[in-house]
Amino acid sequence: MLLTFVILLTTAVPVALASGTTDNSSSKKLVLGTSADFAPYEFHKVINGKDEIVGFDIEIAKEIAKDLGAELVIEDMGFDGLLPSLQSGRVDLVVSGMTPTDERKKSIDFSDTYYKSKQVIMVRNVDKDKYPNMAELENAKIGVQKGSIQETIGQSIPGAKLTALDKISDIVLQLQTKRIDAAIVEDTVAAGYLDDIIGLAAAVPDEEQAEAAIGIRKGNTELLAAVNGTLERLKSEDKINQMVTDASLLMADKANKSQNIFQVFWEYKSFYATGVGYTLLLSALGVIFGVIIGLIICLFRLHDAAILRWIGTAYVEVIRGTPMLVQLMIIYYGFSLSFGINFTALQAGIITLSINSGAYLAEIFRAGIQGVDRGQLEAARSLGMGRGAAMRYIILPQAFKAVLPAIGNEFITIIKESSIISVIGMVDIMYQASVVKNITYQGLSPFLIAAAIYFVMTFILSKLLGRLERKLSASDRR
Repeated sequence: MLLTFVILLTTAVPVALASGTTDNSSSKKLVLGTSADFAPYEFHKVINGKDEIVGFDIEIAKEIAKDLGAELVIEDMGFDGLLPSLQSGRVDLVVSGMTPTDERKKSIDFSDTYYKSKQVIMVRNVDKDKYPNMAELENAKIGVQKGSIQETIGQSIPGAKLTALDKISDIVLQLQTKRIDAAIVEDTVAAGYLDDIIGLAAAVPDEEQAEAAIGIRKGNTELLAAVNGTLERLKSEDKINQMVTDASLLMADKANKSQNIFQVFWEYKSFYATGVGYTLLLSALGVIFGVIIGLIICLFRLHDAAILRWIGTAYVEVIRGTPMLVQLMIIYYGFSLSFGINFTALQAGIITLSINSGAYLAEIFRAGIQGVDRGQLEAARSLGMGRGAAMRYIILPQAFKAVLPAIGNEFITIIKESSIISVIGMVDIMYQASVVKNITYQGLSPFLIAAAIYFVMTFILSKLLGRLERKLSASDRR
């Protein structure tokens, strides 16, 4: 079973190649990497009851795909994950309002620019007079998007204390809750967040205007030429300006901010239902394979062979001594960049949860086995049973029953920790909560709903485990 699991996971489905085609299909696919929280460039919108990623960047990408005769596949992820995804071949191009800076040009190629925007200072309305210009931002707490041109601008402000986050919506929430004094964003993006609380203080000087271009993997000259050809056509037909206008109108038609938490939940219940399904799938498989890995590592640690004990100990210490997020990044990006193995988000999530829980479960099993009276193993051996048979039929059943509560706690922990997988675009509960937040422009309600769902799931699971423990305890008393 474990061998089958390893084969299935290591034989990851290849992502689109540089030419825009996959090696397992005759149809062309153009994989687009974007961070869909940057309205009107790209953002989530419910259209005819279905969540869609829209915006003028998306319309440009559709035109590129049409000219190439390819199917457009959109991969939504954090902004700072776009360059690693492009370099590793997970996506063919990046269209996300990205500015072609000299630093980025060292890593990827850029198309001709297709849009120029102005940067603005966004503040709370009560602070408009406090920050009339850039000079007043000295020593202020400023929010910027991580890895963006706005972060570079913020770094040039003397004494500024920067808070760099992946999502624009998170930056706005920081501003609303008074954790930062101001935020630097593009004027077209800021328009979607202006309300009774948030307003504009001033524009960043004209020399700080940002140009947007399309990122393409280095050396892919064929795709670069095709993209520039499409951009030239769109400019000559004046279609990009129309796309910007249409996207801005679509952004203006945003969700009602006065919705209460129950209305938000009911309207977007299908989003959360999808997230629950993926969260349970990740957690269940993480525990199943974690138990297998944990049992193997446990037996290694208890083995007479020194090399096996060393392997088991090293595995436990390394996995428990490093954050799960780092492990996820290594599996998802590191394996792709170093070995050309492109795991999907689901595969990477399952592998990460499995190897992480395996280390903790190994220690749980070891404690359970060592808690069984050693005399039972000796008695079994004296009756002619081999060590393996004695472990299988005598020791492990008792140890498993003893550690069942700890295994249940690990399952509950994995359900909550699976939220980390959302950073690579896994459509779990936290990912869906972020999508709802970007659609509704509400910073708190979507996450309160997610918290309630996590609580219900873990509460039900803990009750079921409690009944199972009582049932096993009752059998011991007979």
